[in-house]
Amino acid sequence: MSDHTAEPVADEVPQSEDEQSDAAADPTLVGEKKKKKKNKKNKGKKAVASDEIPSAPPEPATGHKISPGMMQQILKANPSLAAETQGADPKVVQEMLGSLTVEEMLTGMASGGKNKKDMASYKFWATQPVTRFGMSLLGNFPGLVTAANHGRIEDEPESERPDGPVREQKLEDVPKQGADLVDGFEWDTMDLDDEKQINEVYDLLTNHYVEDNDAMFRFNYSAAFINWALKSPGWLKSWHVGVRVSASKKLVAFISGIPVTLKVRNNDLKCSEINFLCIHKKLRAKRLAPVLIKEITRRCNLEEVWNAIYTAGVVLPKPISTCRYYHRSLDWLKLYDVGFSPLPVKSTKARQVSRYALPVNTGTPGLRHMEGKDVDAVQVLLRKYLDRFDLAPRLNKADIEHWLLNKDNNPEDRVVWSYVVEVSTLDYFNLPVINNFVSITKVDGKITDFFSFYKLESTALKKNTLVRAAYLFYYASETAFIESPDVKRALKTRLNALMNDALILAKGLGFHVFNALSLLDNSLFLVDQKFGAGDGSLHYYLFNWRTPFIKGGIDERNDVDEKNGSGIGMVML
Repeated sequence: MSDHTAEPVADEVPQSEDEQSDAAADPTLVGEKKKKKKNKKNKGKKAVASDEIPSAPPEPATGHKISPGMMQQILKANPSLAAETQGADPKVVQEMLGSLTVEEMLTGMASGGKNKKDMASYKFWATQPVTRFGMSLLGNFPGLVTAANHGRIEDEPESERPDGPVREQKLEDVPKQGADLVDGFEWDTMDLDDEKQINEVYDLLTNHYVEDNDAMFRFNYSAAFINWALKSPGWLKSWHVGVRVSASKKLVAFISGIPVTLKVRNNDLKCSEINFLCIHKKLRAKRLAPVLIKEITRRCNLEEVWNAIYTAGVVLPKPISTCRYYHRSLDWLKLYDVGFSPLPVKSTKARQVSRYALPVNTGTPGLRHMEGKDVDAVQVLLRKYLDRFDLAPRLNKADIEHWLLNKDNNPEDRVVWSYVVEVSTLDYFNLPVINNFVSITKVDGKITDFFSFYKLESTALKKNTLVRAAYLFYYASETAFIESPDVKRALKTRLNALMNDALILAKGLGFHVFNALSLLDNSLFLVDQKFGAGDGSLHYYLFNWRTPFIKGGIDERNDVDEKNGSGIGMVML
């Protein structure tokens, strides 16, 4: 499936084309002393935008070897990298690029679009407590050592480093006030209990957030979605940060954080989940994103929260994982009409409609809507299920109620749908494991499975119509815990049945497409349920925490990796 719509890379940090490259050197919207301004006057004036990321990933390297053709693709996609290496021995450049792993470098080339940044522009991130790429070969390029690593080389293998913070920090060192903005702009702490201010955030995101490369699609975040996404249990008003024009009070920039407890391998971290960094298009050249990032970091630090999780569609220093987007047509004719899905060669519209046809009724006995009485059972099941992954949220009862239960009486404002499988008398592992059946003690009134999805529409700009997209959210199944050497096969069978029902339900609700990433156990059903690979990848990042790379459900060729699966159990909106 061709993926022309705006990929859900809405969590990108930073958001705009020009905001990352020399942000730390020239944060032009921050008020500085005149002397400092003069010293920095000529620094970082050439903000680099990369609009030429290939729409498909380059052929992956074999054993860290990069071909001349691949090197040219990488340099073309990264102008500042090309500038730094200009005139250097091509063999040395190849060797330097080859020192980066496939996960670190090549999968980042999979997504294109005007919202993708130049991944070589690391000057801002060099000032932040994030892990760096191993760069022993960059001694050949002093400019890159300074920009990408700030003079600090990390060559020790990840496997030999213990998990832990990149930088130890203290509350007394955190500034009590944010940096001053230049004349004409001012900080604002948004009050999302105020409907007017929620609508301001909605208007900003609607007109200035993620858009695809061909300007055909743009995310249409509803006010209800924003309310759901940014007011989770324990949310803090101070973590909803805006920038306004002083004279008109118009909201022109926004960034948010919500509290989350993360399981990262054997550690539980108190984190902020950073999202919705959005800047008005007319301010994209002002490098405001680093200023926003520093401000949300300061506010989180004031609460003694030193770690954060965020995602991006581009490679920054340094991904802890990479997942890929997949899309399953529910209404192929609609997607074809708006330009999302092409008509494959040697196929017909009728064949495409037939290919993606689904039954009218679900097939899993005991499947029903999730209710309030199911919260405790779902929490226990999901906690046990997510413990199987290297990166996952720790969700308490209040979290389950907020994220999974629908509380909106207006059908048009509904955001999330959740379903459980409740059995009264069921041998729920009665699956063809090998050549026979596995039987266990019968159970009564047990929640054995659940799944959920949420709504995020996109506007097809040229058609002036909405594409209704369902996004797979959290799910869990008791089948994962059966004592059998063929548990993976049994889980694959069960998940395919559940996800087929999820597709049927979503289609019945009027959704046009069902989207998922290659995280959780999705690699067990994406192919069988006819999900098509999208053009985009999503990279996961941890702020101020070091941990080895976690598999994201894709292999070195950027295809579904059913054999190894994914260690990511965290779904980012």
